[in-house]
Amino acid sequence: RQRYVEKDGKCNVQHGNVRETYRYLTDIFTTLVDLKWRFSLLIFILAYALTWLFFGLIWWVIAYSRGDLEHLGDHTWTPCVNNLNGFVSAFLFSIETETTIGYGHRVITEKCPEGIVLLLLQAILGSMVNAFMVGCMFVKISQPNKRAETLVFSSHAVVSLRDDRLCLMFRVGDLRDSHIVEASIRAKLIQSKQTQEGEFIPLDQTDLSVGFETGDDRLFLVSPLIISHEIDERSPFWDVSRGQLERDDFEIVVILEGMVEAT
Repeated sequence: RQRYVEKDGKCNVQHGNVRETYRYLTDIFTTLVDLKWRFSLLIFILAYALTWLFFGLIWWVIAYSRGDLEHLGDHTWTPCVNNLNGFVSAFLFSIETETTIGYGHRVITEKCPEGIVLLLLQAILGSMVNAFMVGCMFVKISQPNKRAETLVFSSHAVVSLRDDRLCLMFRVGDLRDSHIVEASIRAKLIQSKQTQEGEFIPLDQTDLSVGFETGDDRLFLVSPLIISHEIDERSPFWDVSRGQLERDDFEIVVILEGMVEAT
């Protein structure tokens, strides 16, 4: 069967006919975080390389326009940047400025106001690039995808009697020693239905009670726990027979939420 949510937790849904793609750019940070790793690393490298090249070109233009490249070796001439003798050295000076390496061989002089302004702009822009890209990488690394690999659900859910009540039950456990804080669980029944007015609703979502009223949905996930949904008058399975349960096309999605104790 085609699943709405795969066993590994990935949603098997693709958005089509999206015309207003500019909306992704309005939230550029989330867009970058959602990209695949190869594209994120490419953007990470390009963000630094392009800014170094851009400011390196401007440093070279300033030296060229002031005539510093024509007075190389002239000790009576005060250049904008000492020991800047071409585009390669301007590019290296741009890297040293933005990364605050500061080797000391190439240094800006006080008789170059346009260079001082450019130095301030590059320092500010470099800090913004660092904050944006490092923050993006940190959020991407700390995403809960890998942490979810150590959360284990039972392969099958069962319907059985518990305390003389018919219940739908499954198990969930955490393999790590670091606990999930404020863990809570909920379940959704996803099934297409037709209303009394004849309206067809595809993939309608209905809540399955797993202890919200009693607080049992708040888990202390130290050892594997059995999650139970009681099939009573409020349950969508109340009027479903065993044979119909095997024939019906529906899906139950279980959502476990919480905070990782280590982070």
